[in-house]
Amino acid sequence: MAQAQKAQTDGSAWRGHRFFFRVSGFSVPCPLGDNGRPTEGRATNHPPPSRDTPLAEGVRPIEVWAWAMYDFANSGYTTVVITAVFNAYFVAVVAQRAPWATLSWTVALSLSYAMIVVTAPLVGAVADALAAKKKLLALTTAGCVLFTALLYFAGPGSLWLAAACIVASNFFFGSGENLIAAFLPELAGSRAMGRVSGWGWSLGYLGGLASLGACLLWIGRAEAQGRSAAEAVPETMLLTAALFAAASLPTFALLRERAKPAPQARGIGRAAWVRLAATFRHARRFRDLSRFLACSLFYQAGIQAVITLAAIYAQEAMHFTTRETLRLVLAVNVTAALGAFSFGYVQDRIGPVRAIALTLCGWIAMVLIAALARGPAAFWFAANLAGLCMGASQSGGRALVGLLAPASRLGEFFGLWGLAVKLASILGPLTYGLATWLSGGDHRLAILVTGSYFVIGLVLLGGVDMVRGRRAALRAAREDRLRRRP
Repeated sequence: MAQAQKAQTDGSAWRGHRFFFRVSGFSVPCPLGDNGRPTEGRATNHPPPSRDTPLAEGVRPIEVWAWAMYDFANSGYTTVVITAVFNAYFVAVVAQRAPWATLSWTVALSLSYAMIVVTAPLVGAVADALAAKKKLLALTTAGCVLFTALLYFAGPGSLWLAAACIVASNFFFGSGENLIAAFLPELAGSRAMGRVSGWGWSLGYLGGLASLGACLLWIGRAEAQGRSAAEAVPETMLLTAALFAAASLPTFALLRERAKPAPQARGIGRAAWVRLAATFRHARRFRDLSRFLACSLFYQAGIQAVITLAAIYAQEAMHFTTRETLRLVLAVNVTAALGAFSFGYVQDRIGPVRAIALTLCGWIAMVLIAALARGPAAFWFAANLAGLCMGASQSGGRALVGLLAPASRLGEFFGLWGLAVKLASILGPLTYGLATWLSGGDHRLAILVTGSYFVIGLVLLGGVDMVRGRRAALRAAREDRLRRRP
């Protein structure tokens, strides 16, 4: 619940679809040189990077920790507000279980994701042109914290206030996600991006656990005092906002902005869209990145459906109680953290494309097990398998974008990646909802239909050529550097 892993590949293993059929074992990895070709076995003017140094030159470990702390900070928002606490409060208390209560919740989220889809490329282009990733990150953090705190005033009948705060807070959260991801290639060496990305994702899951645990303790304390859980939920919004703000302070104190502003920053709004249009126009130069973004759209649709609707499936199809569902959410966050952390090392060893293919196979297995599960044991197994795959696939996707995107356009291309993820956040849950509606409430059929997105993603991933894509990114970065010279 990743980024560019090290470019250690066996060239032949990454051509076209061949990595799907090579089952005799993993090839010996080797780094890619500046021209995108493997460097082992030929002379080079530069010594190979140390295998023991995952960080980029001049980066201190404490700076990477500060970067990862942002994942720790913002994960509390999604865990408490979107997944486990406020969503149920919105339906039951704010909308008072009206027939349209769940629909209004999904519409609010979809609107926020649509806003991110429209603005993400522009925000990324502005961040690149002005070297302003950190400043924009501070702005989005302040916005998310503010509107999360304002949810304290959401109560029975305050539908418009609650919906507006959800739209705004989720918009700022999603925009900040894109910006923090764009720092990764500046911090990690190309051979270890998967590892470093995994550190951030795993710490993020721990942050979600910490925030959820704090809120559950607060609610438990309120109930011990004779108050209802519904009365305590608004107070947990203040707690979540405060934890987000406090945990993000190391990021703004220690993380450096290494990018340099473009020589001409006037007319940046128009220039940003012109640059984005040029990116789409010259998509053939980045066909592997474009194909992976399409792949991400589909498999992320499956992941977003799981994140948004797992609790509903547990209660409607498996008949879990609320307490059992919360225990499941806590357990899955632990397995997701373990998956993000440990699989980062696996990615660095076997390569990003192969690693993501492995996790997609895991997702397909999870969907089948969950759809066929009749007892709690099988569903617990499926849920924890989903946790492992979630941490690994999220980390791996962020890492691969970092390798396939030109260094001079990281904000722009991470903005496109964020666009794909946000489109998936609309596509996946809506598909699940339509499937349940058309099938008369058959949640098992709905999860199978949504699971087809993992199969589509796996097929599209087969066309991603890692070596060719990395070479195109390096070539474009060199051309951009030459154009920027006075």
